[in-house]
Amino acid sequence: MKPDSMRGMKLVMALCALVGLVTVAVTLAFGRASVPAPRTAAATSPGGPGATEEYGKRLIAQTSEYLGPDVPNASMRSMDSRLACASCHIGAGLEPGNLSLATAFTRYPRISPRSGGNETIQDRINGCMMRSMNGRALAEDSPEMVAMVAYLRFLSSQDAETGAAQKKAHEPAAFKTPNRAAHLKNGEQVFSQRCAACHGAEGAGLAAARDLIHGFVFPPLWGPNSFNDGAGMHRVLTAAKFVKARMPLGNPDLNDDQAFDVAAYLNSRPRPHKEGLEQDFPDRAKKPIDTGYGPYADPFSVEQHTFGPFAPIEAFYKNAQKPAK
Repeated sequence: MKPDSMRGMKLVMALCALVGLVTVAVTLAFGRASVPAPRTAAATSPGGPGATEEYGKRLIAQTSEYLGPDVPNASMRSMDSRLACASCHIGAGLEPGNLSLATAFTRYPRISPRSGGNETIQDRINGCMMRSMNGRALAEDSPEMVAMVAYLRFLSSQDAETGAAQKKAHEPAAFKTPNRAAHLKNGEQVFSQRCAACHGAEGAGLAAARDLIHGFVFPPLWGPNSFNDGAGMHRVLTAAKFVKARMPLGNPDLNDDQAFDVAAYLNSRPRPHKEGLEQDFPDRAKKPIDTGYGPYADPFSVEQHTFGPFAPIEAFYKNAQKPAK
């Protein structure tokens, strides 16, 4: 090859290398801008540039990476589990149907039977933090709380623009409670055949990476990394409705009996305990019939409230509400 040709080739190669370096640098710069890294609480102020809808979405989708027990900054460790809000609110709450977050913002403030008082959207988020995430409440003026509220407000505005027919198309099949107590052995069999492939034979979930700060691809269903016994998902009927509507993921084809039994089996397994549950539902008559801890306003046992049959409990409260003749 002639010297001039060699010089030309080297110049082209140098230019290509330079373009490549610039491209990588620009990509990384834009990547950092669009995917905010976990921050310390002092990195931004309420309503500031960090407390955005995008940050709120990431907090819900990747909660353990921002607020979990493995976060380097101890002041940001607000939960003891390694779940994400999206473990139940699939697709960061965007997925329509059961446990969608599309209308969460519009339902608050409202009276909460569990606390007996008026509950704001911030209170509701903190209820999930302390129960479903087995953690602690966030400060209402923290960037994390402000960002999650902003994201939920954004979802509600999107939902308002969605037609009724489109919403109806995504409604899950209704769950009908079997008129019997749950069979834990049957539930264990359903779990082994239909759930263990994703969630593990011991319900420990499938970690997203070796470092557990990154959470789980498929969440743990019991054990120290799961929700505690004060969470809504620890109620058998609540869990059964979710299971029938959503599980197995991508092919939710369990019938009522299977969903009922496997939900009972999951909730029979060991998990963290939340202190102070006896203070929930100051009006005992408003306590959900599948709440697995007392006290109650009825004569039924903790076991029956946990695993059924639930029809006699429902009948008791219906009769109690009838006006005296």
